Amino acid sequence: MLFTFGQALRSFTQPISSVPFRRTMSSVLATCSPFKLALVQLGNVTHDMHANLEHARTMILVAASRGADVVVLPECFNSPYGTSYFPQYAEPLSTSASVKMLSETAKEANVYIIGGSIPELAEDGSGAIYNTLTAYNPGGSIIGTHRKVHLFDIDVPGKICFKESETLTGGSWLTHIDTRYGKIGVGICYDMRFPEMAMIAARKGCMAMIYPGAFNTTTGPMHWELLQRARAVDNQIFVAACSPARDPDASYQAWGHSTIVGPSGNVLQTCEENETIIYAHIDPEEIKTIRTNIPLYEQRRFDIYGDVSKTVDIKEGKGFKRE
Repeated sequence: MLFTFGQALRSFTQPISSVPFRRTMSSVLATCSPFKLALVQLGNVTHDMHANLEHARTMILVAASRGADVVVLPECFNSPYGTSYFPQYAEPLSTSASVKMLSETAKEANVYIIGGSIPELAEDGSGAIYNTLTAYNPGGSIIGTHRKVHLFDIDVPGKICFKESETLTGGSWLTHIDTRYGKIGVGICYDMRFPEMAMIAARKGCMAMIYPGAFNTTTGPMHWELLQRARAVDNQIFVAACSPARDPDASYQAWGHSTIVGPSGNVLQTCEENETIIYAHIDPEEIKTIRTNIPLYEQRRFDIYGDVSKTVDIKEGKGFKRE
């Protein structure tokens, strides 16, 4: 049953009961299948949102023409990244030109799209602005919405001070997306620093965590690849992080280096800072192999420490029709 757009949004913002994870890891992975993943490291993001959307659409179609099954865009792909820009470009999802483009392009290209993130204006009249990811199936329907949970508030003396909380509100749920290939967990940028999200996703049966992100030239060299490999090897899942390309004229300098990591912590594909698309074959058999050889999921001591995956509710994606 399909929902109206308004019903879908309400379903994403109301708590649901958590379902105990009863199936074994092997039985969950038995339902997964291989796919080709593409990360679009988008460049030339300007102050013209419609030009940005058209450029993103073109790059999605390029990735699809090269055989991608799942296409990922970077954080804030439709606008410049910065606290001063979020209010200028914030859109209600129900009337969003960005949502419309992503929905139509997913259907045109016949691919799943994890649509980076956009500044979202709350529709409840509160004026709240969120950093929001939307995901789509090949029919163009939304199958998941994630509001960035952990806001990027840091101060590295002499290098960078950035406070997303000056304009943004943090999300209040975790999101796992059901696809024909299996379940995928999503987060946005700073979310990657918090291992609980990936741990929960893995325990709930996700074979991958995907993070649109925009680390900068201070934090990127320190931790961008390290965090991805850590999330992957700790949980024996695939991890991917999709960055914008670096724009030397922008006020915020993105690190770039979009990367896809395998369940053994091995880097499958990466790049430098310029606009490009990277691809990798995601095969659940690799997860089965590493979990058989190093059986962490049979060795955890929940009699000593708790299972964090049993402490949260998860927002599973629901279909909708635009009104």
